Amino acid sequence: MSLEVRPLTGAALDAALDDVARLRIAVFRDFPYLYDGDLDYERRYLATYRDSPGAVLVGAFDGPRLVGAATGTPLEDHAEFARAFAGTGLVPEEVFYCAESVLLPEYRGRGVGHAFFDHREAHARALGRGHSAFCAVIRPADHPLRPAGYAPLDPFWRKRGYAPLPGVVAEFSWRDLGDEDETTKLLQFWIRRLA
Repeated sequence: MSLEVRPLTGAALDAALDDVARLRIAVFRDFPYLYDGDLDYERRYLATYRDSPGAVLVGAFDGPRLVGAATGTPLEDHAEFARAFAGTGLVPEEVFYCAESVLLPEYRGRGVGHAFFDHREAHARALGRGHSAFCAVIRPADHPLRPAGYAPLDPFWRKRGYAPLPGVVAEFSWRDLGDEDETTKLLQFWIRRLA
């Protein structure tokens, strides 16, 4: 399998959004997100990346098939996450938010995650952003749906130069698998300075 990772813009970005929505639903079903996704919600959520001039969508393709995607946008495009930075000395206009990275399991371990970050960080630099950040859901170590042998991505993120930003935690709600209603989750922000 040969993989091509490239940023999508304009009509190509718009054409990929439904595939990105399906990837998000499939990949985020797994621990730690346990997301019970909905295509209509995904379409509304992903419109941000179509409508924001500062956003980027990076696709991973196996031939014509989209098998992974990563998104990013200026932090101020996500007011609910920008609020978490109050009191840090960082203003949203300095931070680029790397939203999601989703990749089908059979394509992992081939450097796509690094390529996703490379493209988003290059985009952030082109926008004049001094920092790149993302957030990850916080789940207890004894969560009943945590798979045996689960390994968090912390070592990968640290290798990329990211570190948790102490006290910077966002709240976001979604419905977990098997639940009737949405519940609020805590998400820890990680950040790195862009040289």
